[in-house]
Amino acid sequence: MRRACGAMDWARSLRGRLAARSLPARSEQELKEEEMELFTQYYAQWKGGRAGGNPSYSNIPRFYYRLPAEDEVLLQKLREESRAVFLQRKSRELLDNEELQNLWFLLDKHQTSPMIGEEAMINYENFLKVGEKAGPKCKQFFTAKIFAKLLHNDPYGRISIMQFFNYVMRKVWLHQTRIGLSLYDVAGQGYLRESDLENYILELIPTLPQLDGLEKSFYSFYVCTAVRKFFFFLDPLRTGKIKIQDILACSFLDDLLELRDEELSKESQETNWFSAPSALRVYGQYLNLDKDHNGMLSKEELSRYGTGTLTNIFLDRVFQECLTYDGEMDYKTYLDFVLALENRKEPAALQYIFKLLDIENKGYLNVFSLNYFFRAIQEQMKIHGQEPVSFQDVKDEIFDMVKPKDPYKISLQDLINSSQGDTVTSILIDLNGFWTYENREVLVASDNDSTADVDDT
Repeated sequence: MRRACGAMDWARSLRGRLAARSLPARSEQELKEEEMELFTQYYAQWKGGRAGGNPSYSNIPRFYYRLPAEDEVLLQKLREESRAVFLQRKSRELLDNEELQNLWFLLDKHQTSPMIGEEAMINYENFLKVGEKAGPKCKQFFTAKIFAKLLHNDPYGRISIMQFFNYVMRKVWLHQTRIGLSLYDVAGQGYLRESDLENYILELIPTLPQLDGLEKSFYSFYVCTAVRKFFFFLDPLRTGKIKIQDILACSFLDDLLELRDEELSKESQETNWFSAPSALRVYGQYLNLDKDHNGMLSKEELSRYGTGTLTNIFLDRVFQECLTYDGEMDYKTYLDFVLALENRKEPAALQYIFKLLDIENKGYLNVFSLNYFFRAIQEQMKIHGQEPVSFQDVKDEIFDMVKPKDPYKISLQDLINSSQGDTVTSILIDLNGFWTYENREVLVASDNDSTADVDDT
């Protein structure tokens, strides 16, 4: 009996195997479809089980809305109109001039004696009273946190009325400016593209009295000059867009809006990149370098930049790495070049120059890189009849100044951290910069003598 049962099982198993072999082999596509069908089935079961466990899973609000495509004109118009209405509402929530004047009147009325010199003060109790009377728009400014932030060693626990009012004014200005910039944010993502910022500055020009003297034909060059500073320093990865928050956080917008001051001193204008004299100076230099008047700069034309002592090797690297057109540089690329060389202490400028010095594209400078650039300095010294300085001495001084983490490599971060990046780059790319460094002790002594002579007179 057992033998018969065993024979039957064996026969059934054999028939099953033969039947399986007779089925046609399924394609890879069919297997994938079956796998996806099973996955969907099991996932639906699992999801249904979870939803049953917690009612909130079935009514989570939608949190992602895709941006309308270029051909979805109606959706784009709806989005633009919605953003405009939203920004208008936010603008109405800000304090206007009349409300600010009323706030100042209330603060002055509730000042707490005694005064410190001519500085009016207010204690926390009166601070809260003003907050109650000033209206709902001011409520956000009358908090314990803001009071504590402005409290500075007053023996009576008071804050300066002027400091508080300036704080409110600054906040209102920031919100107004943010709303103004957001109106140019076409994508509505909190960024401004180059064209967006160009439109903003172009429409800002008529509101800046210090730019009244600019010819309209120069507007496009002025806008290009102004926008380039924002993008050079705030867009180091060259993404083509800048966060509005970054624009508000930096000082560039303050410098630009400083041109509203009709009595701005000549000294302030000369040091302000956005002023008319500064923009005309930079553009004038560009035109003077452009000897063949084709609107572009060749390497030979650029070699006369500044004191004309930049090395040929460095200029070769500029034209290798920077955007050029048939081997020549346009005005926008020239602006990046000027901003880098005029601001060598800044991280963005050091990043620009470091990329040019990193000839092997390794992310660091080694002895070979330093020697490669310094040989051009030595050759210029010979041409000018000077005794070339030993590279070994200069190399040791550079590593001593920078103190890199790796004693054989200098990274960009090492240069920035050392606060000597401007000196190191000047030594390697500019004969005049190297001469200034080499004779620094003589120059300091000369400055001291001049100061002493002035004091004696």
